[in-house]
Amino acid sequence: MNQDYIIPNNWSIIEEGFDAARVKSSESLFSIGNGAMGQRANFEEYYSGSTFQGSYIAGVYYPDKTKVGWWKNGYPEYFAKVLNAPNWIGIHVEINGENLDLAACQKVENFRRELNMKEGWLSRSFEATMQNGIQVHVNAVRFLSLDLDELGAIRYAVTPMNSEAKVVFKPFIDAGIENEDTNWEEQFWETLSVHESDNQAFVLSRTLKTHFTVATYMHNSIYINNVMTDVKPLESKKSTHTLVYSYEIAAVKGQTVSLQKLGGYVSSMNHPVESLIVAAKNVIQKGSELGFETLLENQKKAWAQIWEMSDITIDGDVKAQQGIRFNIFQLNQTYLGKDARLNIGPKGFTGEKYGGSTYWDTEAYCIPFYMATKNQSVARNLLVYRYNQLDKAIENAKKLGFKNGAALYPMVTMNGEECHNEWEITFEEIHRNGAIAFAIFNYYRFTGDYSYIPEKGLEVLIGIARFWHQRATFSTHKNQYVILGVTGPNEYENNVNNNWYTNYIAKWCIDYTLEQIEKVNNEYSLDYIRIMNKVKLSQAEMDGWKAVADNMYFPYSQELGVFLQQDGFLDKELITVADLDLSQRPINQKWSWDRILRSPYIKQADTLQGFYFFEDHFTKEALERHFDFYEPFTVHESSLSPCVHAIQAAVLGRMEQAYTFYLRTSRLDLDDYNKEVHEGLHITSMAGTWMSIVEGFGGMRVKQGKLTFEPRIPKEWKGYSFKINFRNTIVKVNVTHEGASVSSEGNKALEVIINGDSQLIS
Repeated sequence: MNQDYIIPNNWSIIEEGFDAARVKSSESLFSIGNGAMGQRANFEEYYSGSTFQGSYIAGVYYPDKTKVGWWKNGYPEYFAKVLNAPNWIGIHVEINGENLDLAACQKVENFRRELNMKEGWLSRSFEATMQNGIQVHVNAVRFLSLDLDELGAIRYAVTPMNSEAKVVFKPFIDAGIENEDTNWEEQFWETLSVHESDNQAFVLSRTLKTHFTVATYMHNSIYINNVMTDVKPLESKKSTHTLVYSYEIAAVKGQTVSLQKLGGYVSSMNHPVESLIVAAKNVIQKGSELGFETLLENQKKAWAQIWEMSDITIDGDVKAQQGIRFNIFQLNQTYLGKDARLNIGPKGFTGEKYGGSTYWDTEAYCIPFYMATKNQSVARNLLVYRYNQLDKAIENAKKLGFKNGAALYPMVTMNGEECHNEWEITFEEIHRNGAIAFAIFNYYRFTGDYSYIPEKGLEVLIGIARFWHQRATFSTHKNQYVILGVTGPNEYENNVNNNWYTNYIAKWCIDYTLEQIEKVNNEYSLDYIRIMNKVKLSQAEMDGWKAVADNMYFPYSQELGVFLQQDGFLDKELITVADLDLSQRPINQKWSWDRILRSPYIKQADTLQGFYFFEDHFTKEALERHFDFYEPFTVHESSLSPCVHAIQAAVLGRMEQAYTFYLRTSRLDLDDYNKEVHEGLHITSMAGTWMSIVEGFGGMRVKQGKLTFEPRIPKEWKGYSFKINFRNTIVKVNVTHEGASVSSEGNKALEVIINGDSQLIS
C-alpha cells in the first residue's frame, strides 16, 4: 500500500519528495477533470521515466475489436475504449540546451505536488540540479475550467537559481497518441490537419470507426516576473500529428520566466465538424480576455458553489475528512449532470481500465449521491440515459434469443450496445437489469417525482420484466421457477444456479412493474394507452410474469437460518478470510481463476447487496445472521464492497467495524488498498463512500415519503455534518456525541423523523 506518502490534509491531496516508483500512482491520485474532459496528472515537461499518459474527452470512444480465443454466438463484436485523447498539456523545457527531465537530473529537491480540492487546481513545484549544473526552481499550476468546460489553463514558471540561463519553452500539441490497452495495437485516431496562427495551434483529429472529430488547441503567452512580454516564437515545427513552438528567454539569476498556456478540446459532439477550428478560437478568445488569474478566481467560485451543497465535514479525524472530500471531489470532476448523453465511468478521466462508460454502478451507487447533492434533474438525466438506450437493450436481448421486447441492458456500454469482452460477466451477470429498475423506484422514493415512470420509466420496467419472465426456468424437480447459469455481484463465482440476489431482484422487478402498470392505468390513462399500444402487453403475458414472481425459488439453509448465495455455496471448503494467509492476498492477483471459483471467497456484497437494497423486507435480526455468515468470507477486492458493509455494520450498531469499512472505502485509492491505483481511480465506488456516511452513520432513509435519520457517530470523530436536497428543500444534519440536530435552509417547513420522533423543521 502507498498510504505512507499522501500527507493528511483537510482540503488537499499533498505529496512531498520525488520518487520515480510512485509517479504512475500519483498521476492517478492527482487527476483533474471538469465533467467534459479530464487528464491524469502527467508532468508538463518531458519525462523519460515510467509514466502513463492519459487525457480523455467525455463521450468520445472507440470500438476496439474484441479479442478472444474463439467466438461464441452473441459475443460482442467490440470492447469500448475510453480514448486517450491528443495531448495538449506538453511543454518541453530546455535550460542551456539541456532537456529538463526529472528522471535524468542530478538531484531533485523540495518536490511538492498539491491537488487543492476546495478550489479545483493542481500545482507542482521542485528544485532540480540538471546534468549541466544549472539549478532551477519550477512551479506549475493547472486546472480545467468548470465555467468554460472546453478550456484548460497552465502556468509554468522557471527560475534559474545559481546562474543566468537560456530558457527555451517548447509548448506542443500531439495527436500521435495511443491507448495502453489496445487489443490489436491499432491506432484509434487519424490526424486530418495541423494549423497555426499567432501563438495559436490546432490539430484536427478524427477517431477511426466512430468518427468523432476533435480540434485540440493551444494558445501561448510569455511572462517575465509576472509581466507579459511580446516574445515571439523562434520557430514552429509541424509534423503529421504535432505542432511545437519554441520561445527563448535569457533569464538572469533569480528571475522568473513563465509560459501561460491555454488548451483543450472542442468536439463534433457539440459543434459542426466544419466549425471546430472557429469554435476553438472562440474558446481561446474568451480565455485570453479573462486571463489566467481571473479564470482561476472563477474556478474557485465555481467549486465553492459545489462544496456549499455537497461537502461533508468531519471534526477530529483528518484522514477521514480528506478521504470523503477526495471522493466527493472526484465524483464532481467526472460528472456534473449537464449532458444527458454522458454517464459515469468506473475510472472517470483517470485511466483506461474497464473501457466502457456505463456499468450498473451508476444505478446502484451513483444516483443516490447525485439525487441528494444536486437538483433532481441531474439524477433524472441518468435515468433518461437508460431510457434512450432501451431499443438497444431489446436488441441485446434478441441477439441472445429473447423475444417480444425483452430488454437486457448491457454490462458495459457507450451507446446502449453491449461491449464487455468477458463471457461470464457479459451474459451471466444479468442482475444489472435489476439495478436499473431499482434506480427508477429509488428516484421516485427520494424525489417524489412520479412523472418519469409514465413518461419513460414504465417502458423500461416492462422490457426488464419480460426479460426476467423469459430468463427463468420452471423446475419440475423443485416445482418452482429457477434462474440458471448466472454470475451474481460476487464475480468470484461464475455460471452458478440460483444466485439468491439475482432471483430476489428478478421477483421484485416483476412485482414492481405490475404495480406501476396498475398505477399508470388508474392515474395516467393517456400514457397507459400510449404505452400499451407500443409494447402490445396482454393480460395473459402479465399473468405469466406473476406466476414466475409468485413461485420463485430461493436457496435457503434451515440449519443456518440464511439464504444461500447460490445452490452450491455450502459445498465449498468454508475457510474464512481470517484464516487465509496474508501472503495470498489479493487473491485476484495471486490465485488462478480456477482456484478462485472453487473457493468460498466473496469479492463484494452479494446476498448482502440484496439486504442493502431491500432493507425494509427483512428484520434486523435476519440482517445480522446474514452479515455474520457472509462477511467473514468476503475479501472486499471490489471497490464496491466496503461501502455496503459499512452501512450494514452501522445499522447493526457495530461502529468500530463500520468505521474500519468507511476508512477503507474513503481511502481505497489514497491508500491503494487493492494495489492498482496506478491504473486509475475507482470513481463509481466513491459514491458509495458518500452513502456510507449519509446512509450508514447518518442513518438517512425515506420511509412513507418522509425523510428519516438514525444518526450514529464513530468514537474517532468529534462530529460530522452533511446536507441533503430533499424534494427541493435543503436539509442540514449535524451529529456529535451529545446528539443530532436537523435544520433546513429556506422558508419551506418539512417534517423529518429523527430516531423515531417527528420534527417540523424550517
